[in-house]
Amino acid sequence: MHKDDFEAEPQFRAKKPPARRLKRRVRKKMTGISFNRLIPNLLTMLGLCAGLTGMHFATNGDFQHAVISLLIAAFLDGLDGRIARMLGGSTRFGAEFDSLSDFVCFGVTPAFILYFWALKDGGYNAFLPCLFFIVCMALRLARFNSMLDDENTKPKYTSGFFTGVPAPAGAFIVLFPLLTGLEAERLNLHGLLNISRNPYVVSATLIAIALLLVSTLPVWSFKNFKVPKYYALPIMLGTGIFAVLMVANTWATLAAGDLMYLSLIPMSLASYKRLKHEAENLHITSEEDDLLSE
Repeated sequence: MHKDDFEAEPQFRAKKPPARRLKRRVRKKMTGISFNRLIPNLLTMLGLCAGLTGMHFATNGDFQHAVISLLIAAFLDGLDGRIARMLGGSTRFGAEFDSLSDFVCFGVTPAFILYFWALKDGGYNAFLPCLFFIVCMALRLARFNSMLDDENTKPKYTSGFFTGVPAPAGAFIVLFPLLTGLEAERLNLHGLLNISRNPYVVSATLIAIALLLVSTLPVWSFKNFKVPKYYALPIMLGTGIFAVLMVANTWATLAAGDLMYLSLIPMSLASYKRLKHEAENLHITSEEDDLLSE
């Protein structure tokens, strides 16, 4: 039989698999984790690396780059959760990984930096305030994770508040002595620099902020904060000014930001009490209306 005759005969042609079968094979080969789910975890991992790099800078006495590394870690920590929600990549693994990264970056790293800043020559007991801060940060993050399961059962007025100072804010507030010391070093204010390196001042700061972390004080959460339209432009202008000041005078701006955040805590408490009082009055009024209707 000629070659052309062989190719022309239908019974000798190779049978092609159906299109549906090809699609199934392609789908089997393409199975795996969506890249959208990896992006938030990659950002979390970069933030963790930034926090560990801050510890490395602290051991070498480079405290300026240690603080900058912590700033990068905080920026990535605020970014990964939002990107996860935008891309639909929120997973249980990502939540646990983020919490572990927060513990290292905002619990271990600040205490590590302050230890090398002012406490390393204070003897064995000088590490105890650092240890206390780290333990309180772990307890604060564990409480936060456990309260996520009770989100649906909590009153609505509590949704805009954290219980205690959040981890990133606590990490930068506790660095207040270091920030003032870096600014004093820039301005050659040796008296202020000596105060910022005083072991008792640093130890008291570590203990005080650690107690704020595990406290039950309601602190404003700006995640779900709705800005009125007439406040949008001033807030954008203020953010721009803050960014310029951060570039021009980083340490003084961060120290001033710490003081501003601490000043918001009494205001947060007053706002929480007002919302709670309004919710309780509304509940009592609704119960009275139900009794009258009966």
